[in-house]
Amino acid sequence: MTVEKLNPQGLLLIKPDIFKDSRGYFFESYNQKKLSDLGFTEKFVQDNISKSSFGTIRGLHYQVGKNTQGKLCQVIEGKVLDVAVDIRFGSPTFGKYYSVELSAENNLQLWIPPGFAHGFSVLSAAAIFHYKCTAFYSRDDERCIRFDDPQLGIEWKIENPIVSDKDKLGKSFSQIEKDFELNN
Repeated sequence: MTVEKLNPQGLLLIKPDIFKDSRGYFFESYNQKKLSDLGFTEKFVQDNISKSSFGTIRGLHYQVGKNTQGKLCQVIEGKVLDVAVDIRFGSPTFGKYYSVELSAENNLQLWIPPGFAHGFSVLSAAAIFHYKCTAFYSRDDERCIRFDDPQLGIEWKIENPIVSDKDKLGKSFSQIEKDFELNN
């Protein structure tokens, strides 16, 4: 297992060791000790799985207050473009996004710490998306930024996306509150 530090600071790309043979493959999708030895000490309290069809965009979501979440994301089936937007006021990458294709073929995982909004678009016929969370879901603490905010300029690699009514009502990036600050 290897861990690559990304920019914006705080994001991590995790590459598991994959063992293949004539039967298929095996890998540990999560090993607390191995990750801890690499400096990753987060504890998880909830796992979520969603299945979505091609062209779906989910996000950009985050939680605030005592229910702020970090997320360890992976794809079990299909392929998505996973996106994290830095919403930490004072960060040199505030308002910038990082995107990576996560798929059942590459088995990559993206760690998204608190202070980032998260979303993904489905690039395959369907995708099963799995993520581990460091805090429980809280409807009262959930926030949403519009996926198509022109200030962010995210290239989702999807035309005519399928988006929930809730996500269509997300705030513009310029309207987000100062819930996260990066203190250097």
